[in-house]
Amino acid sequence: MSSAASVHSLWTAAADAPQKIPAPQIEYAQLAPTLIVLGAAVLGILVEAFLPRRTRYTAQLLLTTVGLIAAFAAVIALAAGGYGTDKAHIAAMGAVAVDGPALFLQGTLLLVSLIAVFTFAERRLDPAAHGRRVDSFAAQGAAVPGGEAEQEAVKAGFTTTEVFPLVLFAVGGMLVFPAANDLLTLFVALEVFSLPLYVLCALARRQRLMSQESAVKYFLLGAFSSAFLLFGVALLYGYAGTVSYAGIADVVNGTTRSVDPALASTTGNDALLLIGGALVLMGLLFKVGAVPFHMWTPDVYQGAPTPVTGFMAAATKVAAFGALLRLLYVVLPGLRWDWRPVMWGVAIVTMVVGAIVAVTQTDVKRLLAYSSIAHAGFILAGVTAASPEGVSSVLFYLVTYAFVTLGAFAVVTLVRDAGGEATHLSKWAGLGRRSPLVAAVFAIFLLAFAGIPLTSGFAGKFAVFKAAAESGAAPLVIVGVLSSAVAAFFYVRVIVLMFFSEPKADGPTVAVPSALTSTAIAVGVALTVVLGVAPQYFLELAGQAGTFVR
Repeated sequence: MSSAASVHSLWTAAADAPQKIPAPQIEYAQLAPTLIVLGAAVLGILVEAFLPRRTRYTAQLLLTTVGLIAAFAAVIALAAGGYGTDKAHIAAMGAVAVDGPALFLQGTLLLVSLIAVFTFAERRLDPAAHGRRVDSFAAQGAAVPGGEAEQEAVKAGFTTTEVFPLVLFAVGGMLVFPAANDLLTLFVALEVFSLPLYVLCALARRQRLMSQESAVKYFLLGAFSSAFLLFGVALLYGYAGTVSYAGIADVVNGTTRSVDPALASTTGNDALLLIGGALVLMGLLFKVGAVPFHMWTPDVYQGAPTPVTGFMAAATKVAAFGALLRLLYVVLPGLRWDWRPVMWGVAIVTMVVGAIVAVTQTDVKRLLAYSSIAHAGFILAGVTAASPEGVSSVLFYLVTYAFVTLGAFAVVTLVRDAGGEATHLSKWAGLGRRSPLVAAVFAIFLLAFAGIPLTSGFAGKFAVFKAAAESGAAPLVIVGVLSSAVAAFFYVRVIVLMFFSEPKADGPTVAVPSALTSTAIAVGVALTVVLGVAPQYFLELAGQAGTFVR
């Protein structure tokens, strides 16, 4: 009886003195870029719910553009306030880092997304349906392809303006992803930007079934990669007793003091560290499209609406490489001798497979997909450098790659036949005679992909290979240069096809875009040339932004 009484008195004592739960300290000003984008996304959903259908397109485009510009201004303000250098610190109670790489990547993501939104909003390319201008997206996403509901939606001139808030949610997740400073924040950010992308991939106006197939493949494989990542997070927590990057790094380096008694038996178990680290890396390598986690890339790039493909190809790579850099350089620098050989292997296989398989492709979008796999290998060469130069070279390469990719996919949307976009390479024969300007612009982007001097691609590759060579990865650089030579073959092949082949009588036409797509292509060309001819300022900017806060 006495024991029951003592338990009862403990309960009442606990009830008398309730433990105060401390309120979280959130630095809203330093999280402003992400908060602005997510706020605009929520407003976009309200626009869908309450505005009449005819005014939604203009309202969504305006809201999305203003939101992204305001978020970019917030990034510039933070960088000007010194948060990229001497004021860099961990915000939101250890969840998010505000430092040079985070701000640099967020700024890049916001600019890329702004240009991508212009291609989403394009309404001049498809012929008008029942007297109304239409974009690349399904009249009604939920309708069965070819069914009555879809036919009625097309007749009524409906358009899926929900794509704008979906893009904003994806961008919001991408902004957090490279800045995440603990593994749970990393996982939440991954899901926040992946789920809208799965939906966007399924919304093509033409070839609906192919589009939906690509979305299902992406969703299933993405779910697998998320599961691997989450299992890796659990193992790393078992190893270190914490999910924060600094906490895990301390345990890896052997500098931590306090150990949670519940985890005493597993803390410091190297098997958990190695397996957990490998699983988290697998989740991130899936997102960057590195071999052997690349199988989704060509199918998804081909099936998704082309504006979505351009956005995914550019923005997802920027976000995922940012997260990969932070994981390797902040959490696992103590494991450098373990992860560098593995990343060497992944980089070599990715470069070789991307370059060789691209040679056999007959579809422009699949060709660009394998090209993006090869580029993931080139960027990984910089990641393996494990030096400040490696970080800054990767940051610079991501900027050059993102804008060339966006521009290239924007050009792909212009070449059309009766069935929509003409993506088969045979249709591009003689394009240089039909539309010299479009062919010349596409040739500039292809030369940049190939890494020809005086283009941004050359400056990016040179920076990455130089960093890798200085870190002792000379064999990696040799494989990279040889892969670039193979890749140059198929880029030049397309240029030869466009300019030195006879155009077919029943060939595709080149649609005249509105100012939106024209702006996207013009920005891509301008940055490709400027970053190629005078890259020094941007290289220095990337160099200043190359230090992670720990």
